[in-house]
Amino acid sequence: MTPEEARNGMREAAALWSVGYVSAAELVDADCDLLVTGHDGLNLAMLAGVLHRHAAEEAPDLLEDALSDVNLPYHPKGSQSGAEAAIEVLANRVLTGRLTPTELTMWAHTTFGHGTLDLAERLVKLDDQYGAVDHEAKTHFEDLDAKVLEEARRIVGSRPPTRQRTSRREV
Repeated sequence: MTPEEARNGMREAAALWSVGYVSAAELVDADCDLLVTGHDGLNLAMLAGVLHRHAAEEAPDLLEDALSDVNLPYHPKGSQSGAEAAIEVLANRVLTGRLTPTELTMWAHTTFGHGTLDLAERLVKLDDQYGAVDHEAKTHFEDLDAKVLEEARRIVGSRPPTRQRTSRREV
């Protein structure tokens, strides 16, 4: 794992933690990856020292300062900025083949529902369409997958999809 891959892994983990997609223990793991790949900082070291069994209680209080050590954005749990960052992370995963289109739409629908977050709305509506498709009609699923890929590209924007090596876990 390169230092940039570790940094990207922490950015993803922090965004996904803010919406409950990953645990605080996974934040600690991503933080350890930063240290192992050469990133440095007192706050990174403090977060890396949190035991998994105490991560839910201790990691949230250390996260913002640890992210600051590596110039990454902090998203409070349940924040709109975190929700939007998490959608971008998962849309990127669809584009790099680490998540299926239906997994993305189901997650968006379950997590946000209708009318709660503009960035997720098209994904939620596409999930409704998956539910309405006749399971015998494979071409309809392929058409919907293509629409989800198009929406994922729009969400990620002009930034190229980030391929990340899979380490001991997929955050």
